[in-house]
Amino acid sequence: MPERTAEIVRRLAERAEDVCRNYLSNGRKIGGYWIVGDRRNAKGRSLYLRLQGPIGGKGARGKWTDGATGEHGDLLDIIASAVGADRHLDALIEAERFLSVCRPLPASNNQQRDAAATRLFAAAEPISGTPAETYIHSRGIECPVTPDALRYHPKCYYRCDDTYRQLAAPAMLAAVTDNTGRIRGLMRTYLSADGSQKAPIDSPRRAMGALAGNGVRFGPHAEVMAVGEGIETMLSLRIAMPTLSMIAALSAAHLAALIPPAQVRRIYIAADSDAAGRNAAARLAQRLSTLSIEAILLTPRRKDFNDDLIADGAGMLAAHLADQLTADDRQRFISARSQ
Repeated sequence: MPERTAEIVRRLAERAEDVCRNYLSNGRKIGGYWIVGDRRNAKGRSLYLRLQGPIGGKGARGKWTDGATGEHGDLLDIIASAVGADRHLDALIEAERFLSVCRPLPASNNQQRDAAATRLFAAAEPISGTPAETYIHSRGIECPVTPDALRYHPKCYYRCDDTYRQLAAPAMLAAVTDNTGRIRGLMRTYLSADGSQKAPIDSPRRAMGALAGNGVRFGPHAEVMAVGEGIETMLSLRIAMPTLSMIAALSAAHLAALIPPAQVRRIYIAADSDAAGRNAAARLAQRLSTLSIEAILLTPRRKDFNDDLIADGAGMLAAHLADQLTADDRQRFISARSQ
């Protein structure tokens, strides 16, 4: 039985995305993860399951963690929950049935994926004067953004979730890069025609490429940096701390998996104040400590720092942040204009 279980788990890992589409249909693919509410297929964004990585061992595909509860496991556990299997044997039987009807695996090519993201980003334009700029201004963000991080595409295609038709809408594109500066993926935020809000479509944020370990970078790598989840969150911090370099990891799952730049010695972690955000920040802080990198949590008053910026303004946000920085960093990074 152990050998049979190990073989089925391995084969399920090879088909991780197919398993998710079949048994976790209320979730969706975001970069290299499948995101859903929980192992029982609830709607939400708490559970994240790896779609990329080795078949076994550390960082293996098919492994999942629920950021809200701390539960974790493999794809056989997902199938057991989906069919209500009380016995291990019943889960194995259902997994074998699923594997027997799967189509052959398509060939994957990471270089083609990276090239597609690079081409799409190159085809976009700087956000100045576009609906993308209107969108970030609507979130209270007035700081300048370099075109190597964010761009605007007037007609970016996406697949309609229910009909699978290809449609197009204006989009803000965020370049997801690794520590060498190579584009590994994109986060597309689809917008209304005037940029006043996100587009009225299901899941207006859509990722492509390899997000795990990477992020959207604002400023050069340095010994002191800040990291967090959302683009709006990190740009809100950048209003108060314009010279502090930052990385937006784009989700709680990706925040926990972030690979820090080699030169960083202290990282401020901007933790969203929900269960998934707090757990991700704690896991990242623990991992950074093993790398001899000092980790300091930054906590917002509300759900995230963009909510704080909109509600309180730049001055109160800066004051709130100043209380959480070291004395040296407070003097170096807090903008006098925002106080």
